Amino acid sequence: MTAYKLEIFADYNQVYLHDESAEADFADSWDDKAYKNMAAVIDGAIGVATARNMDVPVEVLICESEQPLDIEAWEHAVSCGVELCSGVLVVRGPSDYLPDAKRINVKPGYYAAHILYKGLNTLSEDGLEGGDYYRIVLWLSATTVELKLLKDSGFNGQS
Repeated sequence: MTAYKLEIFADYNQVYLHDESAEADFADSWDDKAYKNMAAVIDGAIGVATARNMDVPVEVLICESEQPLDIEAWEHAVSCGVELCSGVLVVRGPSDYLPDAKRINVKPGYYAAHILYKGLNTLSEDGLEGGDYYRIVLWLSATTVELKLLKDSGFNGQS
């Protein structure tokens, strides 16, 4: 397993993980279900909703196989998958300058993912500070994984 601890500017309360060759345009993807899930998936990309519109801690784990999931340790959890054809995973905020975005070399292929959230309700009154934390665990998968809410924090449950 290889871990990457990043600080990403979550402009519009979002962080993107996508194949270097993917467009990663989530403009039409954030519907009520995506907000409740706190995640959206499009071709070659995953959008992660964040509690803050600031720099947020994001940990990306690239694993050889699926890791045991201690769902009780997390407030919110989603499973999904993404095709990473180019072998380069880009991690960035929506307004980041793409050439400067963090890149992670991976084996090309289809990856299953767990998106895990904690500290969502630790935000300061002005929403600028908080203990929110985001972990994305990726592993090569022989089967595709549809976006599925595994544990609902209720944080983005507005309808």
